[in-house]
Amino acid sequence: MRVLIIGAGASGMFAALAAARSGHEAVLFERQARVGRKLAATGNGRCNITNTGAAVNHYHGENPEFVRPALEALPVADTLAIFRGIGLLTREEYGGRVYPLSNSANSVTDTLRFALEAEGVRLVSGDRVRALTRGGDGFAVSTESGARVTGDAAIVACGGLAGEKLGGGKDGYELLKSLGHTRTALYPALAQITTAPEFPRALKGVKADCAMRLTRGRDLLAESSGEALFAETGVSGPAAFDLARTVSTSGEGLTLALDLLRDYSFGEALADLRARTEAAPELPAGGLGIGALPNRLARMLAKYAGIKQDAPAASLDARALKSLANAAKAFALPVRGTEGFATAQVTAGGIKTSEFDAATMRSRLVPGLYACGEVLDIDGDCGGYNLQWAWSSGHLAGRLL
Repeated sequence: MRVLIIGAGASGMFAALAAARSGHEAVLFERQARVGRKLAATGNGRCNITNTGAAVNHYHGENPEFVRPALEALPVADTLAIFRGIGLLTREEYGGRVYPLSNSANSVTDTLRFALEAEGVRLVSGDRVRALTRGGDGFAVSTESGARVTGDAAIVACGGLAGEKLGGGKDGYELLKSLGHTRTALYPALAQITTAPEFPRALKGVKADCAMRLTRGRDLLAESSGEALFAETGVSGPAAFDLARTVSTSGEGLTLALDLLRDYSFGEALADLRARTEAAPELPAGGLGIGALPNRLARMLAKYAGIKQDAPAASLDARALKSLANAAKAFALPVRGTEGFATAQVTAGGIKTSEFDAATMRSRLVPGLYACGEVLDIDGDCGGYNLQWAWSSGHLAGRLL
């Protein structure tokens, strides 16, 4: 059987590999000149290929349960065994995150590329698929260059709209819609949260371990914890990425509050400030937090609390110390939105999963048609979950069950 796989990202390459190893002739289409360009840019070029804690509770969409059969068909251990079998060594880091031992995403794309070549997968790259049609007992792919390739089955693995600069786009949605499928609204996920810029701009490049709360008034919408990275227009890093989906889908009037001393209570933070003030009365107010926080952040908190940074610690009254402790425990920034699809790592939303069989990734509407990966309405938390969904769903689709 000849299988036409559209999209040579993570899910598409795993689909092609599974199809070839199942004895099928696999033809893999990629509109860019090289396979896995977006994959090569993930994890700041390190590629967080999976997470040992991958489970349904880390996924989102209209029906997160849709991921269960794929994760059971190809769990994390089996995924890593496949990578080991094609020559990729890995190591597990904090939070169950798994990276290539080389610390280079290129190792992932290169070993996959060599594996596809070894299995005889035919790659058609640098040629955009313009149409996918069904006729008779099979499918036909028509490309931008005018080529037409026919096959017995088709797998759409084009990814989503996120990462437009790296190849993200609407192609997969449009191809599946042309065959009768429908999609949900699309939102950027795993993206920088944009905020009022006054404080983040001065903190650009500063990293901090913190807890984050996303609120509207007194209502808590979502929370996360981990590393925050301040950018000129807001907050990035894993902790912010996990809240970006909620920011994208929740409208206006949001506030992002950072607890920069998450392992200490307000009372403990205040007691520490009092102790430091007594021990070093000539220390400038902007330096009271140094030792607990990055220097620039400590100074900025004094400004945020309405205290002159060069005021001697001894001059701060009880109210000022409470304001400084509160600034460290609830550094609140008005939210404006996210950076959008251009820099987002993942798309929230996609083709409706109700139109596909979770046990096979096969379309319920079109015989012989499959889809996998980000093009479907499934997105995961930050930390390797999205790539595990790509590997598992691509592998399941490529088996053509």
